[in-house]
Amino acid sequence: MSYSPNLSSPFTGGKNKSGTTCSTSGMCSMCTRDCPGTCEIALSAVLGSQTVYPITTGENQIASEKEYPVDYSHFNINGRVFGAQGIAEDMEQATIFNVDLSTSYGTRNRIDMDLPLVLPALIKLNWKDYFAGAAMAGVSCVIGEHARNSDPEHVIKNGHVEDFPLLASIRKSYEPYYRGKGQMILQCNPDDDLLGVPQIALQKYGFDAIEIKFGQSAKGVQPVKKVKDIKTALKEKALGNLVHPDPEDPAVQKAYENGVCPSFYTYGRLPMWTEETISKHIERLRSMGAKNIYFKMAGYDPVDLERVLRMASANGVDMVTFDGAGGGSGYSPSKMMNEWSYPTIMLENLVVHLAKKLQREGLSLPAITMTGGFASEDQVFKALAFGDGLVTGVGLCRASMAAAMTGERIGNEIKNGTVRPAFQKYGSTVEEIFGDLPDLCAIYGSEARNYPTGAIGVFSYLRKIGFGIAHFSALNRKFNLSLLDRSDLIPLTNDAHNLLK
Repeated sequence: MSYSPNLSSPFTGGKNKSGTTCSTSGMCSMCTRDCPGTCEIALSAVLGSQTVYPITTGENQIASEKEYPVDYSHFNINGRVFGAQGIAEDMEQATIFNVDLSTSYGTRNRIDMDLPLVLPALIKLNWKDYFAGAAMAGVSCVIGEHARNSDPEHVIKNGHVEDFPLLASIRKSYEPYYRGKGQMILQCNPDDDLLGVPQIALQKYGFDAIEIKFGQSAKGVQPVKKVKDIKTALKEKALGNLVHPDPEDPAVQKAYENGVCPSFYTYGRLPMWTEETISKHIERLRSMGAKNIYFKMAGYDPVDLERVLRMASANGVDMVTFDGAGGGSGYSPSKMMNEWSYPTIMLENLVVHLAKKLQREGLSLPAITMTGGFASEDQVFKALAFGDGLVTGVGLCRASMAAAMTGERIGNEIKNGTVRPAFQKYGSTVEEIFGDLPDLCAIYGSEARNYPTGAIGVFSYLRKIGFGIAHFSALNRKFNLSLLDRSDLIPLTNDAHNLLK
């Protein structure tokens, strides 16, 4: 059997015509001369290298389609019926409502969170409610790299960002709801660093946390984007971007005039950190006002995983987020989303073993968060338990954005007098239908009834995850999440059993 999808994909709109496919190639088992050309091969024959990337990017979320031979579903959750840990052995106290879901992290500046969840890097779709909902739920959230690409009003002079009004808008989406829990973090890649984005964010727009991006599961290299003409290519280069071929090269300009110039592409720079340069960069960020430093890392070679953990330990980094295969991005190569990196559970296993190795050496560890394909409370609980006390957070990216988009859309329908049949039994108003709104009002007061329903949707979704985790924790008689370990999991397959060794 093949774990990879065939040559049909919503990434590209390609579809296999035949009802059967060859498992090794993904092609139709019978490829005919008169085929109208619908599969990915046909599309690439016309659109060429553009089809390395999804061509359906836009108001969509895109993620891996590959089925992995082992994942968190290969475990069930254990349960216990005697005693209680983390709380008095008392029937009145040992309740689901008394499970401590809170967590904290930080080396120099402590960050408290109400839930062991993080909203990973994103800056597309309904980002305002994504960030607002994180503040309401009391968890940390991350603004994605290259945020300036979403800001047509940003100003660059002499290779340096002088104005970045989008950052002010992002802060305004978050700060009214911030209540001292969690933190808003700005992710920066090498291009952002070269343009001075961290400095303007820290010193002009009030940020106090930077995430340094090493990579992500869907996009282990930086994206390539086609540029329509030489005028645009020159503009992109003036903005500090790498452009291939070089639009300022006289030979390239002549070729363009003669109609024989190849396509132009922009390309994001790859990080080239060493132990020395990363330390200097972190110290510079702190001198500019950064109170917290984060790393974003993907499932690269185990040697690289260990090196990043050691860098984090040596520099007092607050948190490292490890992103496993199964995640996605609208700007990642389609096959990279499917065929690159360790599946999240395998990555977590590697990270835990490496973290224990560093612990045995007496090194201090950053907080460790896992992300990559999580959407439900059972998955989150399993990741925390599988982390054996070393993984203290789980990232919920695409799922939280889905909640933001759905909450906004359904809220607007209700306000316009349309209630979907699935919700009619609950009432006809936002107050009646959004079930966790009373909990939000208990935090913020009655004005919460007027909050954006997309943000309420994120709050409600994250609270649902937390409530579900509390059930599983109480099931194991563990009333503090720091007590979770691998004994709370039951392997269902030989592969799962081997991961517990």
